[in-house]
Amino acid sequence: MKNTKKVRQTYKMPLKRKILVIVCCLYVLGFSSFLFLFYGPFDSFKEFWITSAMTTMTHQYLATSIYSEEYIQEVLEKNSIIEVDEISNPDEIMFRKYATTIYRNEYEKQILQKDPENDLYKVIDIKGNGYQGFLVAIYDPSRIHIATSSQLGVTGESILTVSKRENAIIAMNAGGFYDPDWNSNGALPHGTVISNGEVVSDYYDAGMGGGFIGFTNEDKLILGNMSMQEAIDIGYRDAIEFGPYLIVNGKRSFIRGNGGWGIAPRSAIGQRKDGIVLFLVINGRLASSIGADMVDLTDIMERYGAYNASNLDGGSSSELVINHKIVNTPVAGGENGLRNMSTFWVVK
Repeated sequence: MKNTKKVRQTYKMPLKRKILVIVCCLYVLGFSSFLFLFYGPFDSFKEFWITSAMTTMTHQYLATSIYSEEYIQEVLEKNSIIEVDEISNPDEIMFRKYATTIYRNEYEKQILQKDPENDLYKVIDIKGNGYQGFLVAIYDPSRIHIATSSQLGVTGESILTVSKRENAIIAMNAGGFYDPDWNSNGALPHGTVISNGEVVSDYYDAGMGGGFIGFTNEDKLILGNMSMQEAIDIGYRDAIEFGPYLIVNGKRSFIRGNGGWGIAPRSAIGQRKDGIVLFLVINGRLASSIGADMVDLTDIMERYGAYNASNLDGGSSSELVINHKIVNTPVAGGENGLRNMSTFWVVK
């Protein structure tokens, strides 16, 4: 008798079906993760997402397409800034030179211990929780000015173009600009712009809080919410309008949550009581540096002794150039990641 053996056949799934199953599993996993993050119990993530999206202006749909208008407004109210309702007191800024090797703390030492053979400025690396950037201490504020696009009102210019034309040692972005459909050429700066004592532009402000940010003929940084005529009467030689203010007369703005501005690339300017000016640029939207919020900016400025300090235009506008070389990592895209802008702080 002949033995017969049953052969068990193993079912082999076709390759196309395997791929389909994997894709379906990934879709379910991704959708579940999406629901968990955006509708789950983590309020801090939802607040970060909404405030970051709503203040970029270019990507508000990232919030509005997910959350209701009522919930977005609720989050923005929980994350806001109440600024100090004062004008900077210039009498508190007293220029003096230090000849000491005794410092109050490590931050004071970083500021006051100059680099060899460089009496004009010093670059300090800044690192914090999720962010990295650069703080520039400028020892002679008389050399700080506002530069503008050479075709103001027609088109903006890149910071490298302005830096080279102005023969600037240092250049940083300044105020915001009219940006319809978030794709403008940077031609029209928001608010009043004063350069070398003359009003060179006067367009409606950006509604970002703050007010005038600028230097008088005595090289003192004055922050104040005022009219253009009041600014002229104060004697600004170089100024823009933007905000929000971070510190006024040594007093911090009251910041709820992250301030309502989310986390992004940031720029800020400040002045210490000894007259030293601080330029701050924080990288953002990078794996190595997500960005900073208003609390981070205020903490950094306060840590390094700013008596008055203000936020400047941020996001893809945050740019720092020294000796005509880009120092930070801009995120605007295009050539060198730079975008055309209207106004710049320059040190000449």
